[in-house]
Amino acid sequence: MLSLSGLSVALALALVPGPAEALKEGECEVCVTFLGKFYELLKDNSVNFNSADIEKAIVKSCKDAKGKDNRFCYYIGATSDAATKMINEVSKPLSYHVPVEKICEKLKKKDSQICELKYDKQLDLSTVDLKKLKVKDLKKILEEWGESCKGCAEKSDFIRKITELMPKYAPAAAKARTEL
Repeated sequence: MLSLSGLSVALALALVPGPAEALKEGECEVCVTFLGKFYELLKDNSVNFNSADIEKAIVKSCKDAKGKDNRFCYYIGATSDAATKMINEVSKPLSYHVPVEKICEKLKKKDSQICELKYDKQLDLSTVDLKKLKVKDLKKILEEWGESCKGCAEKSDFIRKITELMPKYAPAAAKARTEL
């Protein structure tokens, strides 16, 4: 039979996360980045750090989220079409100023898909040869800019549209291209 002190030691060891559970470098990239930016936004806007206000702010931020950030919002239940609601797993720890890495560790235990999300590699538009990219990648560039190419049928149409919009969305890349 365990003594009371032995039981409390066993209970304490069960509750303390081990070093194997800590996030590795680059793991949960989208979770850590999104929640880090979100936490800074909360501090900058002087939001009350209570669960209800944080949940409202998450849902509001997720309405504008695109790509991988939107997928993260879906997984935590902050989008209207989400199947689960784990938003309180984010709002409650944030209300106590828990580091976002720790929140993501906990979310990983609940749903491993959250930590499998990774941002796409960013293309260096100042050096990349657009003619060598696939149409899918050209479309992705336009999508990231919030633009579309209506009436584009050929690869050259997409390249023309990107080149035309580059000064607006990637001025440094546009300037570097004109200097070549």
